[in-house]
Amino acid sequence: MSGPYLSRLRIARNPQVAALAQLLDPEHTGQRMDAHHRLLWSAFSGNPDATRDYLWREEGRGTFLVLSQRPPEPSLFFEPVEPREFSPALKAGDRLAFALRVNATRTVETGRKSIGGKPHKVHIDLVMDALHALPPGERAPERMKAAQQVAEQWLARQGHRHGFHLDEAAVNDYSVRALPGWTAQRKGQPQFGVLDVSGRLSVTDPSAFIAQIVHGFGRAKAFGCGLMLIRRS
Repeated sequence: MSGPYLSRLRIARNPQVAALAQLLDPEHTGQRMDAHHRLLWSAFSGNPDATRDYLWREEGRGTFLVLSQRPPEPSLFFEPVEPREFSPALKAGDRLAFALRVNATRTVETGRKSIGGKPHKVHIDLVMDALHALPPGERAPERMKAAQQVAEQWLARQGHRHGFHLDEAAVNDYSVRALPGWTAQRKGQPQFGVLDVSGRLSVTDPSAFIAQIVHGFGRAKAFGCGLMLIRRS
């Protein structure tokens, strides 16, 4: 096996780990996202110089799906895991069902320079942007409609670039989450939107499609976004 690897990680069910339950799997969404982000590093911490080379998705009840370039290492915090190689045999024309939790954005150059001299860019959440264009009183009732439109358009563009055609998509949820680690006043706290989308697609370029699944879709990958799950439709 040479990777990438798809693994199901479950928080260990032993007294020592159970005593840390409120730290490893807290109830508050923002705290839980940050705790899971840190927890999963324990399964990939063998090389202290390595950057994050995996995608993950919370499945609830202390369970995570992880797509990684390296197999997870044994961890005191997780049950023993048997990773399997991720190498779907796809061909053009295959129809697949998919599920994706994603932070859909567009990137805009501001015309300024960063401290390092590179062009300064901002990442605009597409659903937030669509809602901000509406009068305040219309935003709440139009929220899911805007999320649906954004998801369909964004995924269609992704498919055009990455080897698939979007056949149908349904937004199951849209939530806004605060970026972990913010210690200043609540006003101005960085946030990002999370779309939970499911649907069907048709493969047009298998190599490009699989490469993008491994790379991940959208932003906020460190916080559980970007991993597309696929199955035969």
